[in-house]
Amino acid sequence: MQDIHSILHQYWGYSSFRPLQKEIIESVLSGKDTLALLPTGGGKSICYQVPALAKDGMCIVVSPLIALMKDQVEGLHQKKIEAAAIYTGMPFQQVKDILQLAVNEKLKFLYVSPERLTTNLFLEYLPGMNVQLIAVDEAHCISQWGYDFRPAYLKIAELRNEVPNIPVIAVTASATPVVQDDICRQLHFQNQHIYKGSFLRPNLSFSVFKVESRINKILQVLNNVHGTAIVYCKSRRMTQEVAQLLQLQKISADFYHAGLSNDERSKKQEAWLQNKIRVIVCTNAFGMGIDKPDVRVVIHHDIPDCLENYYQEAGRAGRDGKKAYAVLLYEEKDLRELEALSMIRFPSIEEVKHVYQSLVNYLQVAEGSGEMQWMDFDITDFIKKFQLNVHTAMYALKTLEQEGWISYAEQIFLPARLVFTSSKENLFSFEQQHPHLEPMIKTLLRNYGGIFDMESIISEKQLVVLTQQSLDDVKQQLIQLHQKGIVHYMPQKDQPQLQFIQGRPSVEQLFIHPQNRLNRKAEFEKRTRAMIAFASEVSECRSKTIGRYFGDTESDECGICDVCLWKKGNQISAHEFDRIHNLLIHQSVNGGLDMKQLLSKAGSKERDRIQLVINQLVAEEKAVLNKDGKLILQKK
Repeated sequence: MQDIHSILHQYWGYSSFRPLQKEIIESVLSGKDTLALLPTGGGKSICYQVPALAKDGMCIVVSPLIALMKDQVEGLHQKKIEAAAIYTGMPFQQVKDILQLAVNEKLKFLYVSPERLTTNLFLEYLPGMNVQLIAVDEAHCISQWGYDFRPAYLKIAELRNEVPNIPVIAVTASATPVVQDDICRQLHFQNQHIYKGSFLRPNLSFSVFKVESRINKILQVLNNVHGTAIVYCKSRRMTQEVAQLLQLQKISADFYHAGLSNDERSKKQEAWLQNKIRVIVCTNAFGMGIDKPDVRVVIHHDIPDCLENYYQEAGRAGRDGKKAYAVLLYEEKDLRELEALSMIRFPSIEEVKHVYQSLVNYLQVAEGSGEMQWMDFDITDFIKKFQLNVHTAMYALKTLEQEGWISYAEQIFLPARLVFTSSKENLFSFEQQHPHLEPMIKTLLRNYGGIFDMESIISEKQLVVLTQQSLDDVKQQLIQLHQKGIVHYMPQKDQPQLQFIQGRPSVEQLFIHPQNRLNRKAEFEKRTRAMIAFASEVSECRSKTIGRYFGDTESDECGICDVCLWKKGNQISAHEFDRIHNLLIHQSVNGGLDMKQLLSKAGSKERDRIQLVINQLVAEEKAVLNKDGKLILQKK
């Protein structure tokens, strides 16, 4: 077995591991099921890539997002490590070819989406693979108690039955203690080792601002903090508006969201990665799998619905270890809206069934058919056609996905595919009868080997160059060949896709588990309360609040967040602040606390400390001074 330090140096150029990486890798190499909780940017992928390279055989990596898989595979290829990914939209023959490479031991890493694990094709090839490690990325997706539950992840346990006695490593950046336990249970961990990295990022300063003008605060932050930035917004429309406002202030900015074409997203992302654009204003469709170490500030224009999302997104700042900032903006109404959000996120079962009936009418899928077939799905057109409430429709679809009835991919790119269906004899005759199509036929046969026998990915843009025609003419000729039965042509798709996990059930057969729904709603409300508490916090270090939420009760204060800096500036410790705050609460009565009486009993230094705490409580609207000079405190 190759030494893990030499592997780290050979492929990554590092001389030492980050905290906990070595212990996690050694746990995996000893054959133990291992759960690794490391912060965003903490080097999670190394924890399974290094032991896989040290062992014989192949590592299967289960990953939820196509973009994430592509980025990982590309990164491994740059290191001259053999890897491949199987994901939605790939031609059948290409999937078979990759699986055959795995059987022939030509791959060190095989990335697969969880849906692939139980397909007949995958199970046909699996026994021939020399699998020595299973890695589960974004492992929190397996838990119903998590913020991003994906039912397909539950199939990973079935993979363990097919390749027994193989260790599993599960990695995530965001899992509460309840979710951690559920991950271990759902993955059938035995004698597991759990490693939890500190949630304290010593170089990352968290700040929260209650504002009246978000854009003014964003401009202030960007003018004070130089370098690359990310601004997260909740809506696509807002990304464009904020980017335009920044541009008007001579700040280099662009917007990004899932509604853009694949080409547009790629160009904008690449421009930002290469520092041609300073600020990317985006929805949460941006960032997963992107490793840009020099992001100096992440700003949240809107408050996220949970700390898991916030911590993951904010954690994209300062991965190079240099000083960076995470700034959260909110208005008072945002907290009220977040508190009431569960009423919107969880439509009634009757509403879910109504949306489902509209869905099958829209897609025109017969009962019992459509299993695992991706179909174009324009959700805007769907909502408009059936006059549905936008939120009800969106979250009803999410419910159907969580219950395992459908799979919905908002951001998906399917390349054009083509295979010849005509015999060679008929093709020759066809060319004589349709000479204007002959150059296209010759170009296809000359440039795409095997296209006569198997479905192949083609590039419509490459055909534009090869045939010296416009893109519209190329597509029109391919459609003509398809209509005349010469080829089977599937045009490039760059829009949302939807599929039924089973043959499409009737509305009567559609079962929505009521208890699961209630449980998910309760957990959602717990997460929103934690997010509200984080935004409202004025006495506890931001990093400690985050760490405590994820089960880390021993982390130190960061010393650089807004709360810590305020306390430093006012020469009062967190312990002292809490002591005085509790004293005020204890001595307060229904009519309020008599300030003169309280201060008269205290020494001069204590009076100063009490006054500092009161000033902060009033500034944060945690207390008010009434006309009688009495302090009215809110409960902690």
